[in-house]
This record gives sequence, C-alpha cells and structure tokens, in this order.
Amino acid sequence: MKRKHKNYSRPKRPFDKARIDEEAKIKNDFGLKNKREIWKAIAKVKVMREKAKKLIAASPEEQKILFEKLNKIGLKVNSISDVLALDKTDYLKRRLQSVVFNKKLTTTVKDARQLIVHKKVLVDGKVVDKPSYAVPVEFENKISLKLKTKKTANKLNEEKIK
Repeated sequence: MKRKHKNYSRPKRPFDKARIDEEAKIKNDFGLKNKREIWKAIAKVKVMREKAKKLIAASPEEQKILFEKLNKIGLKVNSISDVLALDKTDYLKRRLQSVVFNKKLTTTVKDARQLIVHKKVLVDGKVVDKPSYAVPVEFENKISLKLKTKKTANKLNEEKIK
C-alpha cells in the first residue's frame, strides 16, 4: 500500500505578523476551519505553477492540455503567465463552500460549510460532503440543496393541523 504524504507544508517563519494577519482575514472571508486549509490551497497553486514552468519550452498542444484542465475547474487561464499569476484566493473561490455561498444558497460562508458537512448539498444530483471540493464549471449550475423527504414534510403538516 502506498504511503500517503502531507499535501501542504507549514510556513518557514511561524511568527510572521503580516502573514498571520493575512491568513486570519482569508480564514474569515472564506469560512475556513483552520489555517491548514490555506496552506493546502497554497500547495495546490504551487503545483500548478511548477507544471506551467515545466511547460514553458513544451509544445503548444501540451500547454493547451494544462490550460483546459485548469479552465475546467474554473481558473480562467489562457497562457503560461496567467497560470504563474494564480493566487491562493483564486483557488479558494472555486471550493464548494465558496460557490454555495456565492450562489446565495446560504446566508454565511460558515453556514454553507455546515450544510456541506451535514450532507445537505447536492452537486449534479450527488451528495458531496467535502467543503474543499473544487467545483468544475460544468457542475456549477447543478448545485442544489437537498429537499426534505416526504415523511418529514408530512409530519410537519400533521403538526400544523393539530
């Protein structure tokens, strides 16, 4: 069995005031559970940038494959310089938690996270319970909240009648 490695790295300077303040603001804006989620986003963007750097000398067809892959998850890129200009906030905006909030399905970002974790959000008719799920553009319009079942709706109606 293959060993699972960490998919992020901690900051080199743990007590950098400017970084701590910036991460706290991002954590509140995107409703993240902890700063580790920011570090994971940074690592994902870093991997994308490294792939782009390797493809600078490659053929345009190979570059186009990378651009299509990134465009599928909603990162609007058309050139290597666009990929190199990506930021952690660009990736955080594509998370399911952020997309649910931006579609106005919930009133707060933390509310969106709770609905996702409690399996109340459907993406293309399937339950997704990971707030960090990077939503493909094709499924962005297929996000919905789970409707109450008929049993619970009937119980509520019976209580109202009494």
